[in-house]
Amino acid sequence: MATQNTAGRGREISLERAGELADYTTGYREAKAHIPRGTDPACIKRYEAQKAKLLTVLGGTEADWADWKWQMKHRIDDADTLAQILDLSETEKQEIHELGVTYRFAVTPYYLALIDPADPKDPIRAMSVPTALESDDSGESDPMAEEFTNPAGIITRRYPDRLILNVTNACAMFCRHCQRRRRIGDADCDVSRAALDESFAYIRNNPEVRDVLITGGDALALDNDQLEYILSSLRAIESVEMIRFGTRTLVTLPMRIDEGFLAMIEQYHPVYLNTHFNHPRELTPQAVQACAKLCKAGVPLGNQMVLLEGVNNDKYVVQSLNHELCKARVRPYYIFHAKHVKGTTHFCTSIDDGLEIMAHLRGRTSGMAIPTYILNAPGGLGKTPLLPEYIVERTSEKVTLRTWEGKLVEYPNAVN
Repeated sequence: MATQNTAGRGREISLERAGELADYTTGYREAKAHIPRGTDPACIKRYEAQKAKLLTVLGGTEADWADWKWQMKHRIDDADTLAQILDLSETEKQEIHELGVTYRFAVTPYYLALIDPADPKDPIRAMSVPTALESDDSGESDPMAEEFTNPAGIITRRYPDRLILNVTNACAMFCRHCQRRRRIGDADCDVSRAALDESFAYIRNNPEVRDVLITGGDALALDNDQLEYILSSLRAIESVEMIRFGTRTLVTLPMRIDEGFLAMIEQYHPVYLNTHFNHPRELTPQAVQACAKLCKAGVPLGNQMVLLEGVNNDKYVVQSLNHELCKARVRPYYIFHAKHVKGTTHFCTSIDDGLEIMAHLRGRTSGMAIPTYILNAPGGLGKTPLLPEYIVERTSEKVTLRTWEGKLVEYPNAVN
């Protein structure tokens, strides 16, 4: 009888606790109903309508639309063409034209079709269409001091065992929050074979380098033959264990993940790919399919979100994004605190915004859906993780911890 009473009490306590835990989901479930996702029927319908409009304006076909090189060739880079797709005032057109002199502007037809033309505060629009806010000259052109971390060729090196290869200044789209906008210039420019070979020689002569990140610009703006030269050259260096790509093409040009690229990349594993989704709207059926193709080709995927004012500095938007990423088999990897780059400071948030998001995620979603919040230390001193404070007090005997619910608990610090 005592055992039955104990079991009954245990079930009663468990059910009471389950109710408490369910209550923690209420805010997100209510907010989620108002956070649009790229796979929502309304978003798909609007995309198809905008796609049809763009094909008419650009004189393209369905086959053209699916061709990543057609998309690159037909990037929209002038205010007059843009105004045929979006509702722009004459003032906005003039601002875009004037800003283009300083900060280059280009967006793929695919990504442009994701914008709600009736919403001037659309987050997709904020990331792709210039505004007068970019005329603010505060901030730095090179906050990570990459000029002083370039020991050879096209290398950026900030860590003991890994480095970056900046293989092009080209991108499918020039994001308005770009950290390397100083390198965009007036035209796409891939690095020379000589600069590549100089970089490979440096890696070969520094065998402590075991991990190479290929980026730009966007590395996948290069064609498959160029990429294969880079991959084969790196794989020929015995000390290189891991190769990574940093790319936003899954977001802005998902048709770039073609059969030629997939067949080629399978020959050089292990190859990892980190992409850059910032909002649930960007995870469209096309983007999800591109992720699936890479997974099938054996490429582990991660996401590096940038925390952006007016785009995703909201705990529920980030939670929704991370859930959609996990469904697409993309691991939320980093949340980057936006750097104070000239022309982009209107996107900068407080560090408190990021810490609030991290505190919200912990306990309210699975650990695999919780990225690391990162601030890049000024002067090229590397990534610094930021976390809410969970250790309230620490002595040699014990540690007082704050749990994800805000409850205080004590835990022994001494081993004996």
